[in-house]
Amino acid sequence: MEKPKGKLISIGGAEDKGTDLEQGFVQRNRLNFFELGILKRIVDEVGGTHKRIEVITTASSIPEEVGENYVSAFGKIGCVNIGILPIRNRQDAALPEYVERIKTCDGVMFSGGDQLRLTSIFGGTDIYQILHDRLENESNFVIAGTSAGAMAMSNTMIYQGKSDLAHLKGEVKITTGLAFVANVIIDSHFDKRGRFNRLAQAVASNPQCTGIGLGEDTGVVITEANQLEVVGSGAVVIVDGKDIQHSNITDISEGSPISIEGLKVNILVKGNGYLLKERKFQESVIVLAE
Repeated sequence: MEKPKGKLISIGGAEDKGTDLEQGFVQRNRLNFFELGILKRIVDEVGGTHKRIEVITTASSIPEEVGENYVSAFGKIGCVNIGILPIRNRQDAALPEYVERIKTCDGVMFSGGDQLRLTSIFGGTDIYQILHDRLENESNFVIAGTSAGAMAMSNTMIYQGKSDLAHLKGEVKITTGLAFVANVIIDSHFDKRGRFNRLAQAVASNPQCTGIGLGEDTGVVITEANQLEVVGSGAVVIVDGKDIQHSNITDISEGSPISIEGLKVNILVKGNGYLLKERKFQESVIVLAE
């Protein structure tokens, strides 16, 4: 997809809706809702509070609680047409009712949790294809995601990697994501969980990809798979591996520390922009020509 007409909104999280993969425990929801401002942007992009948004809670281990919290959070900004899709497996994903709801909604929101659940349950399904087709062809269609839901948007996806070991080869696990945007790798909770080394290893292994590290209470709006705009109160770290001069990642054994020369880092805050294809920082977002 060269220039998709729809938009992606990736949010760095601040609420673990049930699963903490690094700590290995189930954590109760802390949705207080940090993203009320970001959620309002989602609503604005789909066309207003009357539009239908389907919340997909597949990634979470506590989907009922997560769904209720999203209905409440969207309700706080006046939304009256929020649906919950409690898809738990590939059989659920094939149900005609759910497929039809994806066909007719105005936007979807993927919750946090475990991003591998999203790729393993939706990969190759009719819902997966419908989302791609609508993103490509419909100008007001929005796919949003927070935490795991944000990380799964890219074609190259981190699905595992403890921050304190991420400087060691092999500790960062990568697979294919939902591929709503190409040549990026998205990581979430970036500042609070110290995930720079994790994203750096992922980019060093895939230097054609631009790393996007999303801080909490922070997100990016991606237009035409190229124009990135930062929203929220925190920072977004862009990790660019295009000009890497040296990396030992192919020469060392598993578990050995990685060295990289020439990794480029940009830090963006609200209002800043970035062109993914040109790998160019923008002090303020420039509206793309129609």
